[in-house]
Amino acid sequence: MLVAPSILSADFGHLADDVKAICDGGCDFVHVDVMDGHFVPNLTIGPVVVEAVAKAATMPLDIHLMVKNNTFFVDLFAPLRPEFISFHIEEEKHPHRLIQKIRSYGIRPALVLNPHTPPEAIEFLLEDVDMVLLMSVNPGFGGQSFIPSVLEKAKRLKSLINAKNPECLIEVDGGVSDKNIELLRDAGVDVVVAGSFVYKYPSGVARAISALK
Repeated sequence: MLVAPSILSADFGHLADDVKAICDGGCDFVHVDVMDGHFVPNLTIGPVVVEAVAKAATMPLDIHLMVKNNTFFVDLFAPLRPEFISFHIEEEKHPHRLIQKIRSYGIRPALVLNPHTPPEAIEFLLEDVDMVLLMSVNPGFGGQSFIPSVLEKAKRLKSLINAKNPECLIEVDGGVSDKNIELLRDAGVDVVVAGSFVYKYPSGVARAISALK
């Protein structure tokens, strides 16, 4: 299981230290939630802060866009050279074009599905992306409860991926903990995003990441 702690749950007063802590603690990616206050009812961080995160991180960035104007934000964050940029299929009228744009920057494109969006909605895009992120909470805020139906959704997505693009990863974000990590693994999930669980773990972030792995 690959682990991508979300810095949304970090202490932004000590952001560089909190980013270094998860990198030193064994994370595989640093998950960065970018929200614009329009697509979701929350406003998070822009390129100045993400640039500071990139400088502090020794592991690759996984940038998750929750925004209205995807193309604008892709151009904004591409110079930071993240491993992945993911965007919500619900907000993009021309997803194939945007996938090509992300890949032209040398960045791995990923699609995101809100809890209500079926995996079949992206069936004909799977061959063109490197990862699909399934939201297991409604996007916008950290600390929400896991939506169990995402497990069945992950299994359906895995079947589509095996037929279309077996190398494509499945990532899940929202309410992930050591209580549901085995269920996620059994559903075919490759990467988990965990914010509250990692940063609020009583024994520290390294032990939290280890518990998920």
